[in-house]
Amino acid sequence: MGNYRTLIIDDERLAREEVRRALEHYPEFTIIGEANNVEVAKKLVEKEQPDLIFLDIHMPGKSGFDLLEELGTVPEVVFTTAYDQYAVQAFEVNALDYLVKPLREERFAKTIEKVKLEFKKQEEEQKVPLASHQKIFIKDGEKVYFIALAEVSLIESMDNYARLYFGDEKPMIKRSLNQLEKRLDPAIFFRANRSQIINTEYIKEIQPYFNNKLRLVLTTGEIVDLSSRQSVSFKKRNSL
Repeated sequence: MGNYRTLIIDDERLAREEVRRALEHYPEFTIIGEANNVEVAKKLVEKEQPDLIFLDIHMPGKSGFDLLEELGTVPEVVFTTAYDQYAVQAFEVNALDYLVKPLREERFAKTIEKVKLEFKKQEEEQKVPLASHQKIFIKDGEKVYFIALAEVSLIESMDNYARLYFGDEKPMIKRSLNQLEKRLDPAIFFRANRSQIINTEYIKEIQPYFNNKLRLVLTTGEIVDLSSRQSVSFKKRNSL
């Protein structure tokens, strides 16, 4: 049984209490906080790094969609709203489910099962890293790619997305660097800094940088600066 850290975000106190009561039947979900607007919610999400948020759409000032756009790393999302016209938009931002208030017990139970299945899938995927020769499917807008991970030279964080560099292509996928790092082979891929992961097979040159940090030049022409911590880690990893 997992322990899924959960936030409830809704401007109405009674609505937050409704979600809290519904979750009492599912002890594997631990409520770690509540927020009644986007500003408070953003700070909570960034501080607590929850696994799941129950998120209202209509709130004073900014909406639930605005919150997702502002987050660097987006947890799994279940929308809770009094309006049903935003369902398509909700699933376009990869929400796990869309609940219309007031919550119905049977419908909420189905949502919880969907959430648990998603977390189980993620946990299974993270147990075994993807091999560098393994091919991955990428869809970016109307373009579709099917490439080996070994072809990816660099991955960069772009808000809620990650940009993959291979050949002349730079498609984006809706994944955080933290999520991708767990899936990649650590013998090949290295977290260079907060916003970049490199394929070490593409390192052309290693240069000393200020404050004992390192700068890497890739065969593809990109220049990547390692953070102080990762410069130390890179030196240890590659020394006899």
